[in-house]
Amino acid sequence: MSDLLGIGASGVAAYSNMLSAIGNNVTNASTPGYTRRSVTFAQNTSANATSLYFTSRPEFSGVSTVAVTRSWNDYQAAVARTAAGEAGRADARATWLGNAQSALNDTATGVGQSATTFFSAGNALAADAGSSGNRQAFLNALDQTASAFRSTASALAQTSAGIATAAQTSVQTINSDLDALDKVNASLNHQVAGSSAQADLMDQRDRILDDLSSQIGINVKLDDSGVATVTLANASSIQLTASVGNNSSSQSPGTRFMLEQGDNGALQLSAVTAGKPQAIAAPGGELGGMVESAQTVADRRNSLNKMATDFVKSVNDWQAAGLNPAGTAGVPLLSGTDAASITLTTNDPNAIAAASSTASNGNLLNLSSLRGDSGLEKTWAGMITDQGQMVSAAQSENTATSAASNSAFAARDSLTGVDLNTEAGEMIRYQQAYSGAAKVIQVAKDTMQSIFDLF
Repeated sequence: MSDLLGIGASGVAAYSNMLSAIGNNVTNASTPGYTRRSVTFAQNTSANATSLYFTSRPEFSGVSTVAVTRSWNDYQAAVARTAAGEAGRADARATWLGNAQSALNDTATGVGQSATTFFSAGNALAADAGSSGNRQAFLNALDQTASAFRSTASALAQTSAGIATAAQTSVQTINSDLDALDKVNASLNHQVAGSSAQADLMDQRDRILDDLSSQIGINVKLDDSGVATVTLANASSIQLTASVGNNSSSQSPGTRFMLEQGDNGALQLSAVTAGKPQAIAAPGGELGGMVESAQTVADRRNSLNKMATDFVKSVNDWQAAGLNPAGTAGVPLLSGTDAASITLTTNDPNAIAAASSTASNGNLLNLSSLRGDSGLEKTWAGMITDQGQMVSAAQSENTATSAASNSAFAARDSLTGVDLNTEAGEMIRYQQAYSGAAKVIQVAKDTMQSIFDLF
């Protein structure tokens, strides 16, 4: 009877553990990062000799809980993390390249159309070089072009600053996640395999890895105790997590990141290990998308500055080749060493050197020579076209990678997530099993009581 009581008691304890796991599943069905739990059982057996045959045979002694297990698939998790990194990169590029396109401002007040208005004003003045109204309109159009350069330079600078701020926040998040992951790894290294505490730590680990993978491209390797070793996807020799082991003297520190902003907003990400920085060219993830976008914006700013200095030189050279109404050579109409500093130097209409040595509008007739293939209008149009194509490609990539990421996580969640209908069925099943085990105990108790009543 004691064996029967033991079998019943072991069943009650085991099924109670399973019901507890089901309860946790139901409670955390909507908790982000929670992985469905189940309990693994094993039969308790022992070998005993019988007095009749003097041979050993297995004797069943109930059931025991072996481990609390998570519904998890490392391959699906790795696919989801890779997809998250690609989606994060594409989303950052689509966002910031779109912002850069808006900053370029290809409208009536932008550089390109303002330049066209300036050359049109030059044609109008050439038709009536003595008109004070046309002269003033010419200067106004030139001033508007200079203002458009300054406004565009300012807008691009703000875009660069926005990217740098967002990227710095991402770096801080990554470093914080790595600090947290090191602590989780250290705890996992000392947990009992198959315990509820280990399962909780693994959930925490995987939430951190999900966040990291969206921020930066990573590779993950898990050991038998669940400790995660994280390396950079595009630089596998760089280990981000600290090594974990029983011998503290052999442990190596993890790698952390720092970000520097260079000329015109370009960003340089470095991985710092034991105080030694190493430049990272293509970090991947959202941070990688921001680094790439920052470089594109820096290139646009460089191009804009070149357009501005070329325009200043070409207009001033044209002005110097002509004569003003007083018959003297024209003085510079523009000043500035980049797009942010280009400025009209005079408001005097009589400063315009419209004439040549042979005609009152002779120099104005040469103004159209500044509109060639290397002129401001076509150079600007080429940059706008290139930016538009880049934004369109980035948006298409963002749509595709976002769908792929959602699909990958859905596939993972179909395994790891909690389905309340399934849990309800399992709860009924194990409640009945629990009741059956309790009935075994009751039968054993009643049988023993009946035996005692014989005496």
